[in-house]
Amino acid sequence: MFKGSTTKEKVYLSIIIVLVISMVFVLMQYYTSCIDFQAAKASLKSYQYNAKVLTFTRLFVTKVLKAQGEVSFEDRLQLENAIREINNKALLDQWQRFIDSATEEQAQAEVKNLLEMLINKVGY
Repeated sequence: MFKGSTTKEKVYLSIIIVLVISMVFVLMQYYTSCIDFQAAKASLKSYQYNAKVLTFTRLFVTKVLKAQGEVSFEDRLQLENAIREINNKALLDQWQRFIDSATEEQAQAEVKNLLEMLINKVGY
């Protein structure tokens, strides 16, 4: 390998080269794992957000759209908590516009807007 070097030095140099190459490989694998982990974290966050939106939507359909008469205080409270848990200002504002509707026609329009927003918030 090298002129004037002993066999022992050649062995040590070979070991060092193998260790450096191994370290580079391990660092590349670590970097790739970190990128995969960040992608998995983002995917989980998206899944959790979608689950909250769908939970509220299901609750809204069950408690409001299928209601026979007026919605109870407990149901309204449950809906309010579910929409707040989504933690989206635009959805919360739309919910408030629905709640504050003065007429049935206005409430129907706001329900349509709310449902459209909910559908658009679910990522795929």
